[in-house]
Amino acid sequence: MAKFSKKRGKSSPAISTASLPDIIFMLLFFFMMVTVLRDSDLKLSVNTPEATQLTKLDEKSLVNYIYIGRPTQQYQSVYGTSPRIQLGDKISSVDDIPLFLEQHKVKLPEAKRSRITSSLRVDGEVTMGIVQDVKTKLRKSNQLKINYSAGTRTDELD
Repeated sequence: MAKFSKKRGKSSPAISTASLPDIIFMLLFFFMMVTVLRDSDLKLSVNTPEATQLTKLDEKSLVNYIYIGRPTQQYQSVYGTSPRIQLGDKISSVDDIPLFLEQHKVKLPEAKRSRITSSLRVDGEVTMGIVQDVKTKLRKSNQLKINYSAGTRTDELD
């Protein structure tokens, strides 16, 4: 007599996991290279004004960000409620601006130093007195390229 064998369901061959560690390390390396870490934590409340015609800055590494606004709720007990200046990670005074500019300038190659731009991110509720003091200090520090940051306005004025 002949033996009859039962038909078994079609099974797919086992997937080889030999290359799985290589794929994981390639993804890990990719995300490590692409991720940009935040430079500083914002300690000020800055709601920039809105505008319709904006221009993007080309090289972010050539930009000094100077924040002007009132301290956030968690920092008001330390710094008060009057408008302040934030340079990098710390709240500073107008007199600290030349040192801040020089520290940024030293990190860049000599050929790019002339293209450094200072971007002022100013809260819309801040008076122009502190902004004028910052602009005067920037001018005295020979930083003549200044940019005002603004948000995008979604509705057009007719």
